[in-house]
Amino acid sequence: MSDTPRIELLRTQGTLWREAEGFSIENNVWIIGSDTEAIVIDAAHDAAEIAEAVGERTVHGILLTHGHEDHVNAALETAAKLDAPLFLHEADDFLWREIHAEAETPLELTHGDTFTVAGVTLETRHTPGHTPGSVCFVARDHGFVFSGDTLFQGGPGATRWEYSDFGQIITSIEEQLFSLDEQTQVLPGHGDPTTVAAEQVQLKAYLERGW
Repeated sequence: MSDTPRIELLRTQGTLWREAEGFSIENNVWIIGSDTEAIVIDAAHDAAEIAEAVGERTVHGILLTHGHEDHVNAALETAAKLDAPLFLHEADDFLWREIHAEAETPLELTHGDTFTVAGVTLETRHTPGHTPGSVCFVARDHGFVFSGDTLFQGGPGATRWEYSDFGQIITSIEEQLFSLDEQTQVLPGHGDPTTVAAEQVQLKAYLERGW
């Protein structure tokens, strides 16, 4: 058994029913830990697949970057399979209830909360804009951030809903993510990883186009 920390990417496929009925989508589920313990970032689509990837490791928590269907639709089943607590920012409780109306809301995430696994400390950063309760998880000492749907390779997350705010997501990115070292790895909720440096360039071009 090794206690050396590592990050694993599991891509899960699923179908949305709440907002875009029948729409197929692929999500990134991130697992950080060692051979003996882990933390899961988001619980998308397939609890059995997530549980298989985790194996026999002790899971200290399932951290939800926000409350959208594709990030939480397998959360209850995954938590049961892994015997692990769920965490979500309270500002996204209304989205949680749309998917899990009869379930208790997850434990509350707040800005500055920390979680430690395999010697890696994740700091919660509240990054509203995509949703009111969107968060990112920063491992400053290890040079990476789980960005959920706040920041992708190529630009910010979508802000097409009435509860979203484009100006707010830009502020969140600039203040909470671009304050990190430029070489910080950005590990998003969909698509490929990127870096803070690359996305600083992309965001400047994005804003100059007037989007």
